[in-house]
Amino acid sequence: MKVTIDQDKCVGSGQCVLTADDVFDQRDEDGTVTLLTDRPPAHRAADVRYAAEGCPSQAISVEE
Repeated sequence: MKVTIDQDKCVGSGQCVLTADDVFDQRDEDGTVTLLTDRPPAHRAADVRYAAEGCPSQAISVEE
């Protein structure tokens, strides 16, 4: 699994961080998503997919 983000689309809702805080973080200054790892461990795959599906701005992409 490879995760990518489009910071230009991010609205800073933080749902991804709540779902997988070991994969996603937010910049302090504006809340924009940042990646802690673009290749999360296999045991986090379901949560990462859920975060991508739940992103209100569709800023997260998952490639299997």
